[in-house]
Amino acid sequence: MLVGGLLWMLPVRRPGEDGGHHAEHAAHLDPFERAGVVELREGHRTPPLSLSTLAGGNASLAEHTDKLVLVNFWATWCQPCTVEMPTLEALWREYRGRGLVVLGVSVDRGAPRPLLEPYVSRLGLTFPILLDPDQRASNAWRVTSLPATFIVRPGGEAVGLAFGAREWDSAEMRALLARFLPPRS
Repeated sequence: MLVGGLLWMLPVRRPGEDGGHHAEHAAHLDPFERAGVVELREGHRTPPLSLSTLAGGNASLAEHTDKLVLVNFWATWCQPCTVEMPTLEALWREYRGRGLVVLGVSVDRGAPRPLLEPYVSRLGLTFPILLDPDQRASNAWRVTSLPATFIVRPGGEAVGLAFGAREWDSAEMRALLARFLPPRS
């Protein structure tokens, strides 16, 4: 109880509040840190990714070597995945004209269409949904928790990784991703 009481008394800083020393430190963070994304070392090649889609075709990462790609591993039972999906959709709609590709990889066992189709429809998702029913792809990508999102720059090299839900359409995330997108025409 004593520890709980001490933790309860600790000051809490909420977004938008003056953070004093922490606010000064945030100004010195690089774009990856501001967006809450782990920057991966140079030369981090991605495993192959080629799967069936919910729409009935096939899709692969290799089709998009000239584009910035977000590969998002998720499942219908994952609450944080559901929370972040609308922000991925918003980002996709805003930047797909500049070359952003979002590939949502469902790791639901067996890829049950009666479960996936209403989920995708309810959330209004329009980016490609790939199916990883036996989790071979997620294992190859070493996904250990959901959601897991990889930022893959043109050329196929992963430059960032985020485990857990993110606000993909936030100003910080847009600033990070803009570094890898062609300038607006």
